[in-house]
Amino acid sequence: MEDSDQGPYAVILAPTRELPQQFEEETLKFGKPLGICTVAVIGGISREDQGFRLRMGCEIVIATPGRLIDVVENRYLVLGRCTYVVLDEADPMIDMGFEPDVQKIL
Repeated sequence: MEDSDQGPYAVILAPTRELPQQFEEETLKFGKPLGICTVAVIGGISREDQGFRLRMGCEIVIATPGRLIDVVENRYLVLGRCTYVVLDEADPMIDMGFEPDVQKIL
């Protein structure tokens, strides 16, 4: 990937850890043959390991709101090139109290 220091083209936010993992698995099926790299960024997994993968560059980041803020604030990820933001299960995400995090990201 060129310009990996500019960050991904797209960010997908989901309210639970399981959804980004599932999305990453499915995205790899079509993305890998096209050279599209996807990274899931969730709590419960080493931030440093995820940060390493992010620094290698990717086109799509799939994350929970809190962990996305964490990796951005700790400079593992920049969103300078991000053009698309997808909110999966937006209503439940807001109901679960993620609205301030989502607003901070946007």
